[in-house]
Amino acid sequence: MTSNDTPHAPHPHVGMWVTADGHIRQELLPNGRYDEARGNRRSAYTGRYTVTGDHIDYVDDTGFTATGDVRDGILYHEHLVLHREDDRRAREGRRGSRG
Repeated sequence: MTSNDTPHAPHPHVGMWVTADGHIRQELLPNGRYDEARGNRRSAYTGRYTVTGDHIDYVDDTGFTATGDVRDGILYHEHLVLHREDDRRAREGRRGSRG
């Protein structure tokens, strides 16, 4: 069996995005789905998303819609400000290494 489908690299915004306090964690999955945890509540919001450039349109599984924009490596999702999880950890490490 052969296929003409070429695997696509994931969009550059795919991955885990986290608020500064770590309370909200939004994972943009490579399959166009997202999963958002809030505090101890896993999968508090799930749905699909589409990306146009640095703009993200979200449609929650309940039909609720929202938008977001990535600017200078920060995801502004409605009233939330989220950073890549790895970037947040790096900042925390720098703060913890001060003497």
